[in-house]
Amino acid sequence: MSRLSSAFARAADEGRAALVTFVTGGDPTPADTGAVLDALVEAGADVIELGMPFTDPMADGPAIQQANLRALAAGITTAGIFAIAAAFRARHPETPLVLMGYANPMTIRGADWFADACARAGVDGVICVDIPPEEDEALGPALRAAGVSLIRLATPTTDAARLPTVLEGASGFLYYVSVAGITGLQQAAQGSIESAVARLKAATDLPIAVGFGVRTPEQAAAIGRVANGVVVGSAIVDLVGEHGANAAGPVRDYVRSLRAALTSKEHAA
Repeated sequence: MSRLSSAFARAADEGRAALVTFVTGGDPTPADTGAVLDALVEAGADVIELGMPFTDPMADGPAIQQANLRALAAGITTAGIFAIAAAFRARHPETPLVLMGYANPMTIRGADWFADACARAGVDGVICVDIPPEEDEALGPALRAAGVSLIRLATPTTDAARLPTVLEGASGFLYYVSVAGITGLQQAAQGSIESAVARLKAATDLPIAVGFGVRTPEQAAAIGRVANGVVVGSAIVDLVGEHGANAAGPVRDYVRSLRAALTSKEHAA
């Protein structure tokens, strides 16, 4: 089994959803990102998404936009992201690491170069926000040839006619973007999440992880009752923005509260 498959299976065996956490690579500085990633692992994150900073993060709200700018101002580069990833893999051989970002940094040197760099750094999966599944050839074949999962996004507007295209060639997990908007600013109604997850589960055996707008342990627990995974990003990025080089401790405490909510029998259905 891949690290991603193992992480979701292990969470399921424990009777809970997997906790998927996001931070921006290079934020607050490239030298500080490793401590934040370590804090996520120590707090019980099952999967970590590492954002690749970009100057035009069109799917992201103010928190992640500002994190992108902080990281770029601190000198992060694509090579720096892969150095962070490789160092993380050396410290944490079992925790899945996913790169999340936009097409330009991923394809500017060629898809094969990027896929090979992912494999060499121990990256398990890639989420590319702005390459639609209809343009899979831009990145998908190279990633699959390198043994790296291409994780696709489904949204509230992904209808039954388009869903098979989204799922074709996808692996690792399916990321359900629960709102038709940008990260961090709103959360979908629980009822709409439940119906969407049920529809997606009927169409694929991939784990379904739900994100966008999840901030509180209570929200995470509610989503975790129906989904295979819960994705939390902007709230963690906010803590990094607030605490800077001292963010590891607050991030650890917050993520522990999320993991406890997913594990607690008080939150069980």
